[in-house]
Amino acid sequence: MSVIVRFAPSPTGYLHIGGARTALFNWLFARSKGGKFLLRIEDTDRARSTEDAIEKIFDGLRWLGLDWDDEPVFQFARAARHAEVAHRLLAEGKAYHCWSTPEELEAMRAKARAEGRQPRYDGTWRDKDPALAPEGVKPVVRLKAAQTGETTVQDMVQGEVTVPNAQLDDMVLLRGDGTPTYMLSVVVDDADMGITHVIRGDDHLTNTFRQVQLYRAMGVEPPVFGHIPLIHGPDGAKLSKRHGALGVEAYREMGMLPEAMRNYLMRLGWSHGDDDVISTAQAVEWFDMGHVGRSPSRFDMQKLTSLNAHWLRECADEDLITKIEAYLEEAGIALDQVGVQRLTAGMAGLKARCRTLVELAEAAAFYVEARPIRIATDAAKLLDPAARERLAGVAAALASVEEWDEATLEAACRAHAGEAGIGFGKIAQPLRVALTGSTVSPGLFEVMAVLGKDEVLARLDDAAASRNPEKSARK
Repeated sequence: MSVIVRFAPSPTGYLHIGGARTALFNWLFARSKGGKFLLRIEDTDRARSTEDAIEKIFDGLRWLGLDWDDEPVFQFARAARHAEVAHRLLAEGKAYHCWSTPEELEAMRAKARAEGRQPRYDGTWRDKDPALAPEGVKPVVRLKAAQTGETTVQDMVQGEVTVPNAQLDDMVLLRGDGTPTYMLSVVVDDADMGITHVIRGDDHLTNTFRQVQLYRAMGVEPPVFGHIPLIHGPDGAKLSKRHGALGVEAYREMGMLPEAMRNYLMRLGWSHGDDDVISTAQAVEWFDMGHVGRSPSRFDMQKLTSLNAHWLRECADEDLITKIEAYLEEAGIALDQVGVQRLTAGMAGLKARCRTLVELAEAAAFYVEARPIRIATDAAKLLDPAARERLAGVAAALASVEEWDEATLEAACRAHAGEAGIGFGKIAQPLRVALTGSTVSPGLFEVMAVLGKDEVLARLDDAAASRNPEKSARK
């Protein structure tokens, strides 16, 4: 059997972390089995579904690297097909019209609660003569669900789960206005798309028992189900915005890499021994639903950031330059050929100290911003008159250096400090501030080698003459 799975988000908001993980698990399962990963947009909630949300879902999946097979299916466009199935079930006696009013339904639920039973429809119109239907009431169409026995699901994650059919009521397939319900649409779409495995959150488990009965009424073999536990916050409560449950695009804006997001999300509920750092290629090779745990996972921003730092270091330097260009532009810095050359030469020293693309862009800005560079407020204190005078002496010593490499530059600076009778530390920090605008940077002589002789001397001249405005964008 060829594996076919689907990711079926509702475009009523952003692609959140839980949805992204569900998509990833489906994608990994399909790719590991050589199957298909399909995308279905469940846009039947017309009041809340938006084109903007649909584009955000597409964009988020593309950024995560989760490519889908075939064209996306839009559920609303298939409403006629969903209704067709309901009318066929009516004709086959597997569904029936129900004229119970909202008031009657509420009375049924209230009575059930009072008697300690689950609130559910009591089947009033299941075998009642339609001739007794009240005037002016548009009937819904309900499934004739099994009333005795049990419904069992062999779940890939939860194991064997059984529910007495007496707990399952006759669910609505078509509303009074003839529009299909979510439960009908999902089952018909999954059947028509040939879905073999449904991997989704365990909050859908209750729906599954009702949907299995609908599959059987349609004469279709239900897919294999796998219900994965939800993601919780660090405090153990269901993940919410206060925990950082933002849209995927927000993590992208924070400077997270898709490799890191995939790595982190796959480890939220799935494991492969003690491996924490797992490439996508390894995950495709190793992935199976048998290693998905039954307990909720806890979202940990610190862990995500740590993984991001790892994948940042693994990323090719030229790719990182491309990735941080937009962040630099937001800071008012345009990359030119010289800037690219500097970043290429200095990227190894930069990325070893950064955890996100935002941090990397901020750390790299001093290499490419126009003179006079901005000086952070706390760093500017180190450029007092005495320090500026010492920097003028350093500049004079560096002007005669011919071999512009790290070893030669360090030797020249230390020799000048010795000749001037001052400790090297009294030169090093003001020199760092003058060249980078900060008290923290890659190695001082690495920075000097990357900037080049002309730029270093020019920046020292700016610092000596106090031509450095305070930074407003970098701290």
